[in-house]
Amino acid sequence: MNSNHEDRSFEALLDYLRRARGFDFTGYKRSSLKRRVAKRMNSVNIDNFVDYLDYLEVYPEEFFPLFNTILINVTAFFRDKASWEYLRHHTIPRILDRKLLEETIRVWSAGCASGQEAYTIAMILAETLGLQQFRQRVKIYATDVDQEALNQARHASYSSDQMESLPEELQLRYFEQFGDQYIFRTDLRRSVIFGCHDLVQDAPISRLDLLICRNTLMYFNAETQARILSRFHFALNDIGALFLGKAEMLLTHANLFSPLTLQHPIFSRVPKINLRDRILVLAGSGDQEASNSLASNLRLQETAFNTTPEAQVVIDFNGNLLMANFVARSMFGISSVDLGKPLQDLELSYRPLELRSRIEQIYSEGSSFVIKDVSYPLAEGSSKYLDVMFIPLQENGSPDNLRQGAIVMMEVMEPN
Repeated sequence: MNSNHEDRSFEALLDYLRRARGFDFTGYKRSSLKRRVAKRMNSVNIDNFVDYLDYLEVYPEEFFPLFNTILINVTAFFRDKASWEYLRHHTIPRILDRKLLEETIRVWSAGCASGQEAYTIAMILAETLGLQQFRQRVKIYATDVDQEALNQARHASYSSDQMESLPEELQLRYFEQFGDQYIFRTDLRRSVIFGCHDLVQDAPISRLDLLICRNTLMYFNAETQARILSRFHFALNDIGALFLGKAEMLLTHANLFSPLTLQHPIFSRVPKINLRDRILVLAGSGDQEASNSLASNLRLQETAFNTTPEAQVVIDFNGNLLMANFVARSMFGISSVDLGKPLQDLELSYRPLELRSRIEQIYSEGSSFVIKDVSYPLAEGSSKYLDVMFIPLQENGSPDNLRQGAIVMMEVMEPN
């Protein structure tokens, strides 16, 4: 196989890993990445990337040993240091600013393996809060399905090799050395609770401020990932944050989580999701009865919207047409293919009056206003008159959560 063909087939394999498991290895060094993948391929007697991609499609259980081979060290203290630093200096203060002074801080380290990440966040919170506040306020729940790894985590005993990634000052402050082993401080260990938990089968820990689940989601297929993420969304408080692995993405889950930064895999919980998205979440979590009930409510809301006698449209923050009821569709010739299009591309944007500047006014001022007695020419040469209302749609009634603007056109008597 020539090098160009090999490069293309390797990139195709990486693209498949991204699409199939939501894990993006494209930022990794190609030379070392190829060596690790080739090592795993050799274990299953495959000598080219094209055949290995086919093998993954037929045997999805192969993802598990492949990812283990690529990642090598499953866990370490401050693994991907830059992301932990961002968490420490930006995400943690953001969470603390929104909590009462004595309020408990709840953290879940899901898929904690031998405990390094659970103790990493413990050290960060102890450094941020001080030891006394840490002991009084912090609860860290660390879970895994591997009992052997959990036993090591509970003992909190690590070799000198495992301590290499930890700065010396933190080693001295938080660990006691016994021979060639380092043991995390007993008085702080009481705040870290380890337990066996299956992300797929077991109910999530709830009321969380921070959920750490790094390099774990990629082991599940897309359907299972969606189910787990819906549970994570339920588990987190409105101010909560989700911390994933270096290259894990949530491209198809923007209804649940929003990135706090584009440089690191740290996400905020979308506080409230709309009815349609809640149906998708519940369907993904297997709660069919609740899903059916919400679907029925959604149909009722859509029916009410479509049967009102006034023309109504909804425009999003980016100026795109989101919704139009039956009257508006008839009046302005709007079809289903127009939904999602920029307002400026539609006849609606200038009939019966120029709308774009008024939409901008909604977002800049955040308040409703009415333009009265607007003349709307009809095909036969006559006109009808409309009061055009511009209404900001605010999530939870908060002007900080202005997401869309509604336009309602009510027919009125011809002015004298």
